[in-house]
Amino acid sequence: MSKTDDSNGQDDVDVIFGEIVADLRADGVGARTDTDERGDKPAGPEEGGEQAPRPAAPASGWRSSDNDWDDTMLSQGTVEDDDDEHFVPPEPPPLPKPTSNMLVVGLFFTVGLVLLIAPHVIGMGVTVGTPLGILSLAAGLGFLLLQARDDQQPPGSDPSNGAQV
Repeated sequence: MSKTDDSNGQDDVDVIFGEIVADLRADGVGARTDTDERGDKPAGPEEGGEQAPRPAAPASGWRSSDNDWDDTMLSQGTVEDDDDEHFVPPEPPPLPKPTSNMLVVGLFFTVGLVLLIAPHVIGMGVTVGTPLGILSLAAGLGFLLLQARDDQQPPGSDPSNGAQV
């Protein structure tokens, strides 16, 4: 069975590849500037050989500009600074006032961290302070999650009306 008699009906792969490479070399793709495949200097115009033409820059105009990238991105004064065109964010809403429940949560967290980090400050050993510190942090987290529930309906809404946007 020869290479040309392939069961898929394909032609000789080496012949097709050779034709593709020859076409690409004729177009100047892959031409070396300093040496050819044998390591010799390529034949220049003075030796009777042809020099491959340099590929031209892309002709598409959508990327062309009068300004260089460095001038555009790194300069500080070429763009007109107009205060009217800058976005000024609105003032953030004020923080909510802490309630007594939030103060209790803060107290649990503070006591829990003190018991975990330095229980000897309040005269307690590590073996007793660590479980109490973890318990205090868990209680503070539980109270915090209980406060996060939002059971109140917005004004003018009907709770029997399904989902609200």
